[in-house]
Amino acid sequence: MKNLLPIAVTIAFSAVGVLGDYLLKLASARKNPLHSRWFYVGFAVYASTALGWVFVMRHLKLATIGVVYSISMILLLTTIGVAVFKEPLNAYEVVGLVLALVSLVLLVRFA
Repeated sequence: MKNLLPIAVTIAFSAVGVLGDYLLKLASARKNPLHSRWFYVGFAVYASTALGWVFVMRHLKLATIGVVYSISMILLLTTIGVAVFKEPLNAYEVVGLVLALVSLVLLVRFA
């Protein structure tokens, strides 16, 4: 339980990363994506997490950070894809998401 705060911070940074991805998705729809304001805002959002990563890396193993961050990103990006961009999920993707949740629960339980 002592690692709960660093895990929560990692998940929060996943959410910030999803915001950055959303902004970059908006930029990609423009004629010149790299000259879009959405690109620059998305870039700034990603860069804003650097100090927090230093905190997290002091308290968790890199492997744990990688798994928590990756699964959080997958779940949050899938939610954005389905809810905002109306992207459908097939049965295999749903099973994969459930397994990702199970792995996250196991990791947090034994981290």
